[in-house]
Amino acid sequence: MRKVAVFFGGASCEHDVSVITGMLAVNLLRGAGEEVFPVYLGREGGMFTSPLMTDVAAFRSPSRFTPVVFGQGAICLAKGRKKPLFLPDVALNCCHGGAGEDGTLSALLDWYGIRSASPGTPVSALFMNKKLSALAARGAGLPVARSFAVREEEWSAEKEAVLLRARELGYPVVVKPCRLGSSIGISVAQEEEALERALAKAFRYDGEALVEEYFADKRDINCAAYRVGGEIRVSLCEEAFSSGEILSFGEKYGGGERRNAKLPADLPEDTAEDIRAMTARLYDAFDCRGIVRADFILSGGKAYFNELNTVPGSLACYLFGERLSEAKKLLLSLVKEGAEQKREKKATPPTHLLDSDIFSGAKSCKERRNLV
Repeated sequence: MRKVAVFFGGASCEHDVSVITGMLAVNLLRGAGEEVFPVYLGREGGMFTSPLMTDVAAFRSPSRFTPVVFGQGAICLAKGRKKPLFLPDVALNCCHGGAGEDGTLSALLDWYGIRSASPGTPVSALFMNKKLSALAARGAGLPVARSFAVREEEWSAEKEAVLLRARELGYPVVVKPCRLGSSIGISVAQEEEALERALAKAFRYDGEALVEEYFADKRDINCAAYRVGGEIRVSLCEEAFSSGEILSFGEKYGGGERRNAKLPADLPEDTAEDIRAMTARLYDAFDCRGIVRADFILSGGKAYFNELNTVPGSLACYLFGERLSEAKKLLLSLVKEGAEQKREKKATPPTHLLDSDIFSGAKSCKERRNLV
């Protein structure tokens, strides 16, 4: 039996979905005999726990929860002497979006010496930003839709230059906040006036937006991967269906995680294998950990990378099997892998600058000497 800290919630537009994922993980791992400690990240910040955290209904009154903080290798009471409450063998991140998925939580876990069964800081931060993730995917050799990023201040100061770039890209275009998920804030603009409205909408949520070419005949294809025992395991491809120009938040989650989708997707065998191979390439190239889900756009028989979700809804367990027993087995393998990961500490060479008198005294900041 392992001690597993499960993190969920957070200051994110995907907060509620994260609570659902967290409760799923908590209850499945408890049912498998693991000692589980739920940690809820509040909408306005802070971390909390409670024995009441067994069902999503408990989160309608979070004021009853107990505040907690990190300690070295532990989760502690926030008040008083910060008494350790739980010493986890491993943590599982179920936070979608915001500071839970963007690498902040994984960095804190690293800082406090807590092993994690979820993706690390570099890959989480990189793929939380749609502009950077497009650059990274291109660098890994994956096809990516043509796009450009525009900052809010750039739009205000150089509107005509931005409109020119959009015309060169060709209408219609998709406009997305760079650091948001679940299709929130995304619009399709058919012409310049619509582009202005779409950018205004995106800038309500983020200071930077991605303007991307739109594929009218697109199909949304998802594929997930995880690693166990050094082997990368890739799911079948799933197709998610939309009634509109984009796959909306309601279509993703309004009817539960298993919305209007088909698994396996009806794809030519070589196309499906190409998507699965690209998913494995991303996982390996960016040294992922835990489960990630890669989303692709299929158009004209060609698959384009769209985004990589480092903490996907329901942790994408459903792509590896529909039964809860299969999800339980998968989560167990992940926490086992995370708890057993080697934590080899490399040497940090000292500079010994503070052992010298060169920078001593009130005027030490002016002592440049030969440091430049």
